[in-house]
Amino acid sequence: MRILEHRALRGPNYYSRYQAIYMRLDIEELEERPSDEVAGLAERLEALIPSIYDHRCSVGEAGGFLQRVRNGTYAGHMVEHLAIELQNLVGFSVGYGKTVDSYDAGIYNVVYRYRDEATGLAAGEAAVAIAQQLYDGEDVDLQPYIDHLKEVRDANALGPSTGAIVDAAKARNIPFSNLTEGTSYTQLGHGVKQRRFQATVTDASGIIGHSIADDKDWTKQILGEAGVPVPQGQNCYSWEEAKEAAEWIGWPVVTKPLSGNHGRGVTTDIASMEDLRSGYDAAVERLREESDGVIVESYIRGEDHRILVIGGRLVAAARRRPAHVVGDGRSTIQALIDCENADPRRGVGHENLLTQIHVDEQTHRMLEQAGLTLETVLPEGEIAFLKSTANISTGGTAMDLTDEVHPEVKFAMERIGRLVGLDVIGIDLLAETLSRPLEEQSAGVVEVNAGPGFRMHMAPTHGTPRPVGEHVVDMLFPDPTDDGRIPITAITGTNGKTTTTRLISHILRQAGTSVGMGCTGTVEIDNHVILRGDYSGPAAAHAVLREPTVEHAVLETARGGIMRRGLGFDECDVGVLLNIASDHLGERDIHTLDELARCKTVIVDAVKREGGYCVLNADDPLVMEHGTYWARGEIIYFTMDPDNPELETHLSEAGMVLTVRHGKIIMLRGKVTVDICEVNDVPIAFEGHARFNVQNAMAAAAAAIAHGVEIDDVRAGLTTFHPTPTQMPGRTNYFEADGVKCLIDYGHNVPALEALEPLVRGLATQRRIGVASAPGNRRDEDLAALGAQLARMCDTLYVFETDSRGRETGETAKLIHDGAAGAGTSCTVKTVMQEHDAVAQAIGEAQRGDFLLLLIDDIEGTTERLKGRSFPHQAELAQA
Repeated sequence: MRILEHRALRGPNYYSRYQAIYMRLDIEELEERPSDEVAGLAERLEALIPSIYDHRCSVGEAGGFLQRVRNGTYAGHMVEHLAIELQNLVGFSVGYGKTVDSYDAGIYNVVYRYRDEATGLAAGEAAVAIAQQLYDGEDVDLQPYIDHLKEVRDANALGPSTGAIVDAAKARNIPFSNLTEGTSYTQLGHGVKQRRFQATVTDASGIIGHSIADDKDWTKQILGEAGVPVPQGQNCYSWEEAKEAAEWIGWPVVTKPLSGNHGRGVTTDIASMEDLRSGYDAAVERLREESDGVIVESYIRGEDHRILVIGGRLVAAARRRPAHVVGDGRSTIQALIDCENADPRRGVGHENLLTQIHVDEQTHRMLEQAGLTLETVLPEGEIAFLKSTANISTGGTAMDLTDEVHPEVKFAMERIGRLVGLDVIGIDLLAETLSRPLEEQSAGVVEVNAGPGFRMHMAPTHGTPRPVGEHVVDMLFPDPTDDGRIPITAITGTNGKTTTTRLISHILRQAGTSVGMGCTGTVEIDNHVILRGDYSGPAAAHAVLREPTVEHAVLETARGGIMRRGLGFDECDVGVLLNIASDHLGERDIHTLDELARCKTVIVDAVKREGGYCVLNADDPLVMEHGTYWARGEIIYFTMDPDNPELETHLSEAGMVLTVRHGKIIMLRGKVTVDICEVNDVPIAFEGHARFNVQNAMAAAAAAIAHGVEIDDVRAGLTTFHPTPTQMPGRTNYFEADGVKCLIDYGHNVPALEALEPLVRGLATQRRIGVASAPGNRRDEDLAALGAQLARMCDTLYVFETDSRGRETGETAKLIHDGAAGAGTSCTVKTVMQEHDAVAQAIGEAQRGDFLLLLIDDIEGTTERLKGRSFPHQAELAQA
């Protein structure tokens, strides 16, 4: 078997409403060996992975998939189920899958759900390898595959704190995305409603507060002056200063680096000069800068507590104890450490809820001070401490005490958050207990932390877990009904997508909304171009939805993006389906109009069920058949026929329809009629000659009305949107130069040209001279049909070669040329390979009164050539 394509579909897609992995798989010779012809295959599969028995498959009951294997299925189907179950075995609960044969023998489209993209892709590769071994009769060792998948999972997993916040956001239907690969920098929400955080530092965390927390001396000064108990101490910049400070403070003391976190370089309960020297050296090793100092401060006897304050409220408190072991009277301390590290909750670094205990110099010093070694057999019940600090990251444990915090302690901790100026703050407090006021006991705040870890509160070793991630999300999004989403309008169809996208954006801007738009050509933020290229896919959605000023996203969504990566969003508020016609057939297993229709209807299938709208073209039979079936939310139809019989029921149920009557675009809702504007007042309609743009205008108006835009603002938008290169680059751009009429458009398929033909005939009074081409990824018959249609529209046609898309040079142009030449018209057809030269020859041939139809790629360059310049032929006439 060979994997031909393998990628993540990151949103609703052709195969699924959910994110999924897509694999194009060639099963090669196994096409001739269905599973029922491989002896014992189902039994060996079940023995290898017993949990695969739970797969119901199309049978609809447990064991259903194994029945399919016994009765006969193909290797691609087995790969699908293996990829699903391998993910389940490493902790990702997934269940959906689909395997579809293609138009090529032995090649299957395998689709399956994923939770983590990298793990999902790795599971697919492992599934192919395992399936091949099973078919070949080989013994399969599953464990190496599982171990590898766990490595991939752990390398790509969110940290515990980040994961807690993301999970809480998902529970509130707030979208999230990772902003920088390999980091925890994360965005919650979209556009202007977004909030960002990294680990547990949010976009509202004050930089001054962060600096205070990073400087222990500054922290003590601020808190001490505010009356908060803190240990007495001194900053030391040499060993001599450290000795003097310890003698002045009095034993025992603590040493720590001035700048640091996670308890690194901290030594506590120092009672001798020898231990002071070790502690001082340990702190120096952790200094970030040579100019930084070492803090020597008084040691406060008491339990180590971590207090978590989020948004000014104490939400969790835990007592921490340093890494330690408890004797059983039989085992050495080393054996007890090994047993503790075998706890599945302990992992490396931050990968698990607890951290492995590493024996280091500090461990040896702690044991030596207690008169112990690693070989000592510890008496039953006796505790041996292995670290001097209680940080979870060094193997410590935690007990939740949130419910035991005294109100005075609670007030003091919340006050510290305000004094330092952090919205998320971890406070390290040494105290005998949290159940009495601090002034009644030996207590002191030894440190505050910006971006504190959440592990000890989410899953304490003992006590009640606290939903600290929820507290962060509630702080960032205080309105419980706020899901952080901005309105999204998605537009698709075979033709008219870009015009409609730009027009909807224009109407919304006219109504005072900050708009982010992605379409074929650009990504624009409030009319400012930020990216150029084909942005009719998920890349535009990612760019627009991450823009902090955008209040409304308007996104052109083409077939290619849907098939390659799925949508760039999980749901939209309004989905617009303009039309479904033959184009790009033969690509990515889309060979029929019904298959193309299913691709296009992904947009309306992604509309919100509650409060969402689908805008559908009632004049298109395929839209009515497929779009109406898949549509979610409320449907708004648009039609050129105000008496369209298919809409009677819709109107009788108070449905909305936009149509044209007596030269006006109107809105019908039940028995109510609302005039929007005269068709002749819509510039892109060309006084009704551009019927397709009348439809685009109605679709745009319907989308705007669905979003609650007032009719006056809709009217203003429709009547101020012009077919110019500025507002509609490359879409029915019309102007005159030296008496020659010019129409520039991007039409590249027969349906688009058929729609354009009435406009061309309405504007042209003399010769019609065309310049055209098409990408080479169209079928031969489509290119020939394009040529024939062009011949029916033009008296002279210049065919040039554009993107060959894998064809031999000149092949595409020849197919178009031959289609035009064989159309049986009087059109003169010429092939000029380069677009620039073809345009130049057409301009050179044109005379006053002629009409130039330029279906070209270089819109901007050609427009500049035409603006303000005389046609060569006319210049000669003027001189004569």
